[in-house]
Amino acid sequence: MIRVFVYGTLLQGESNHGIVAPYLLSVRPGAVRGTLYDAGSYPALVLSGEAVSAPLVEGEWLVVEPEGLQAMDELEEYYGPDADNDYDRVWIRDALREEREGWVYVWRHSRGCPPLTSCSWRRHLRRKEAGEEQH
Repeated sequence: MIRVFVYGTLLQGESNHGIVAPYLLSVRPGAVRGTLYDAGSYPALVLSGEAVSAPLVEGEWLVVEPEGLQAMDELEEYYGPDADNDYDRVWIRDALREEREGWVYVWRHSRGCPPLTSCSWRRHLRRKEAGEEQH
């Protein structure tokens, strides 16, 4: 069993959830401290450390079989700790439930992408569809 925090297209009901669904054992809500950035059709998370004042990013903790982590690594273009990765995969603890910890895919910086006005990818998509999100 491997636990992974997801916050964007891998969430239940979102566009890439089907990639991990065959390997999914359980799903629980969660949150980590950081900022979401709009990379177009997907978000990127930049962690804020453990500062209590940092925004809480909403997401889900997925418990998956090892093949699920491999499928997510492929999607996120993560090839290993010393490789030229699109996302880094780092170990993190849930901001509200310290007993929950696991992997998360992150960027080190925003790469010039605009921050989301929401700490929820789903809320961002709803606003975008309604024409409310502007960057």
